[in-house]
Amino acid sequence: MEERILVLALRGRDAQVIAQLLAKQGQHSQVCDSAQSLAAELAVGGGTALVTEESLADADRSALSAWLARQPTWSDFPFILLATKRSGRRAPEALATLAALGNVVVLERPIHGETLSSAVTSALRVRRRQYEARRRLEELQTAEEGLRQLNATLETRILARTEELSHANNQLMQEVSERERAQAALVQSQKMEAVGRLTGGIAHDFNNLLTVIFGNLEMIQRRTDEERVLRLAKFAAEAAERAAKLTHQLLAFSRTQRLTLRPVDLNGLIVGMNDLLIRTIGPQIRIVTQLSDHAPWAMADENQLELAILNLAINARDAMPDGGVLTIETSVGSANDDTLTPGAYGVVRVADTGTGIPRHLLSKIFDPFFTTKPIGKGTGLGLSQVFGIARQSGGTVQIESDEGAGASFTLWLPLAAAANATDSTPTDISDAQRGQGRILVIDDDTGVRRFIVECLEMLGYQVSQAASGQEGVASLRSDEPDLLIVDYAMPGMNGVEVVQMARERAPNLPIILATGYADMDAVDKVIGLGALLRKPFRIDDLQKAVRHALQTREPAGAAAD
Repeated sequence: MEERILVLALRGRDAQVIAQLLAKQGQHSQVCDSAQSLAAELAVGGGTALVTEESLADADRSALSAWLARQPTWSDFPFILLATKRSGRRAPEALATLAALGNVVVLERPIHGETLSSAVTSALRVRRRQYEARRRLEELQTAEEGLRQLNATLETRILARTEELSHANNQLMQEVSERERAQAALVQSQKMEAVGRLTGGIAHDFNNLLTVIFGNLEMIQRRTDEERVLRLAKFAAEAAERAAKLTHQLLAFSRTQRLTLRPVDLNGLIVGMNDLLIRTIGPQIRIVTQLSDHAPWAMADENQLELAILNLAINARDAMPDGGVLTIETSVGSANDDTLTPGAYGVVRVADTGTGIPRHLLSKIFDPFFTTKPIGKGTGLGLSQVFGIARQSGGTVQIESDEGAGASFTLWLPLAAAANATDSTPTDISDAQRGQGRILVIDDDTGVRRFIVECLEMLGYQVSQAASGQEGVASLRSDEPDLLIVDYAMPGMNGVEVVQMARERAPNLPIILATGYADMDAVDKVIGLGALLRKPFRIDDLQKAVRHALQTREPAGAAAD
């Protein structure tokens, strides 16, 4: 309403012609039939008014004059007066009319449409500026009223604000203290992360070395009948097994190893960890084991479960600085937690006689980076890692503690059937079915590559080899193998990149990714777990993986899903 154009033209069709002209320019107009009507519409709102001179000559202008007199201080309504062209000065009555209107622009007729439109646009611009002045004036008035009210309550607000500032300052000091503590924990965790990365790299290199050691020991066992040599090779193989177990623990410590769930003998696991726990906990603490007569088996990753129990034992050790008793027991129980699926579970309980945990901290104990230990004594990741391992295994971990009365952590893991014992005796190659097919082996480690090639040739396969990803891709272009065996961690072009290029060239080519590295997120995108051969592996593992890959190879020309 405040943008509309009011038109007062009482002679003939002037009003209709003006309205049509304004409509063509996209402007909204309202035709008035008298000066009183114009005054009434001005009271409703308008941007400017187009008035013909003769419409005001003999009209009753009292209502219009009253409205003009009542204009607020910010308002000076713009009029456009369409006057009849004449010679000489205007009559006194006409001049009085112009003076009464105030802010008026006179256009003498006849007038061009563009001139009229330009005058209307200018008048509307002037009116908009008046509206802007009104808005600012209202803002000032509102601000003044607000300031008046604020001044009236200034003392009360100063007291309230002082209290708020005091509270905020106390809170800020607490947050600063917490931030400093969190920053120190972050620095410690970054140090541990760096150690974890280094540890993972060392474990990867050891897996390559152990692959060669295991392979050559198996070669010796297969190619000699001398009892003394077989016995020495067996001793060396047992030592290599312990070394392989150590590399798995290192990978678990680096937190890059994927959980491989399989049935685990909980009693056997605890017994096997006894020496490690004694060396880790120290002589001041007595270790008591209470193994279940039910010999429970549970679905878990054996290496990660060992790490979880070791973390709980170290946590218990730190809670008993003056010595005490660490109890580790196994049992079978039914789900007693809302987060667990109903059913039977294998249970591992680790309890100590230490200082205990305050009640108000129990809900935070599994949060990452939360620790009550001094800086440098803990990262706040141990218990969160235990919780993560338990949840990933399909179970959970519960805690019971009273300050000054020790703590008890209970791991719940899905119960599993006992696994069948596997025969570790090497298969006699002479009794095995001889392999057929051409295999390309890509591995940057000379010892590992030589071992794989010799094993495959011994199994009857035709083998070609490459010492790098680039060399292997070139061999794929010149050769057409039936199977590709490629290492994951290689300089320049890693195994995943080789697999991607091989898939582009031969979508149906079976591929086995042999790796001692644990970070397999990138691997999952290009290859399934079924085509994964983890180092260190045995000759039988290699033989089974190769046969399975060749048997599942799609016929040439088959359409890919």
